[in-house]
Amino acid sequence: MTAELGNLKGYDPFADTEDNDGSGAGIQGGLIHIRIQQRNGRKTLTTVQGIHPKFDLKKLARVCKKKFNCNGTVVEHPEYGEVIQLQGDKREAMNSFLSEVGIASSDLIKVHGF
Repeated sequence: MTAELGNLKGYDPFADTEDNDGSGAGIQGGLIHIRIQQRNGRKTLTTVQGIHPKFDLKKLARVCKKKFNCNGTVVEHPEYGEVIQLQGDKREAMNSFLSEVGIASSDLIKVHGF
C-alpha cells in the first residue's frame, strides 16, 4: 500500500501546462529567436529558431520566401535544432509575420542583432 502512494507523489498532473494544443490557439509556449548573421560584405542571413515542432518549417519557409521576395531554406543546427534561414535582413518582417499568422504572440518573439 505504501509503495502505491510513493508512486503517486512523483506524478505532477500540471507539469505540461505550457502545451497549448487543447486550448485551440496556435500560439506556442517557448521563445522564438530571430537573429541576423553577417555574410560577405553587405550580405546578411536572417535565422528563425525556436518554432514549435508541430508547425511544418518547410511550408513556413516556402510562405516566407514568397511573402518577403527572398530565398531561404531550413537547416539542421547542432545546438538549436531546425532553423529557418532567409536571405537578407528580414527581422522586422518575420516578427510581424509570426504575430499576424498566430504562431506566436509578440511577447514570445525575441529579435536579436545590431
